Amino acid sequence: MSHPAASQSRPARGAAGAIRSRAEEAASLLPPLLVQAQQLAGAVLLGEHGRRRSGVGDDFWQYRPVQQGDSARMIDHRRSARGDMQFVREREWQIAQTVHLWVDQGQSMRFASDKNLPQKIDRARLLGLAMAVLMVRGGERIGLTGGLLPPRRGNMQILRLAEHLTTREDATYAPPEHRALIPQARALFISDFLGPFEELEIALSKAADRGVRGVLLQVLDPSEELFPFAGRTRFEGPGADLSHETLKASALRDRYLERLAERRDALSALCRAAGWSFGIHHSGDSAQSGLLWLYHALERRR
Repeated sequence: MSHPAASQSRPARGAAGAIRSRAEEAASLLPPLLVQAQQLAGAVLLGEHGRRRSGVGDDFWQYRPVQQGDSARMIDHRRSARGDMQFVREREWQIAQTVHLWVDQGQSMRFASDKNLPQKIDRARLLGLAMAVLMVRGGERIGLTGGLLPPRRGNMQILRLAEHLTTREDATYAPPEHRALIPQARALFISDFLGPFEELEIALSKAADRGVRGVLLQVLDPSEELFPFAGRTRFEGPGADLSHETLKASALRDRYLERLAERRDALSALCRAAGWSFGIHHSGDSAQSGLLWLYHALERRR
């Protein structure tokens, strides 16, 4: 004899299963990076981000040419009538809530010392995109440096960012992009910052000249921090022509750690001079802790 409740529950379970199946199918069409970033952002969202304050930032800032993604209501028709181009009237709060993102896609980032650790590039992409999700949820505009993807709002912008962040660069050390930075905006640069220092100096100098303040996050593998090597070891760089073999790796440890400390001091000094914040994240640590630090660091850059 069947139980009435049991016979009535079968259709409900079937409907729920169908809904779950459709949801999983839809999620499978999204880039895995985007799914992970959305989950990570949801885990650390501690409150409303990027709140607009009434009566603050309503002053005129500048006119700029219309960009793809701007709505028709944003166009200033009086200014546009003076010539052949259409212009958008930007206010201070729009500039203050614009963030430029640069994530190092170079070969040096494709490293993990253990199969259980993510590559540095995977962690950098995840943190960058999760931070973008938080920004967009707070009504802010975010885009890539260099003008390749101008800052915009909305979920479609997050999808575009995810697509761009899954590309690869052939350069051993990818230089930071500093073109098309909007004055008085904010920026987030994520890399191991182990490559040539001059390009980074130029990028932060140009950012400071435009009043752009931001955050530099250095992502390192735990082995790059601890140098746990001894005995015969073969070191290979990100480029095919970089290789060094030693019979006593431990003898290199002190010199390596000294140079790492020198680079870190130089990064800290550069950030102080430009008015930026500097942080360090290890790929062996939780992504949630890294994103939480970024969340508060970018808030301080307001």
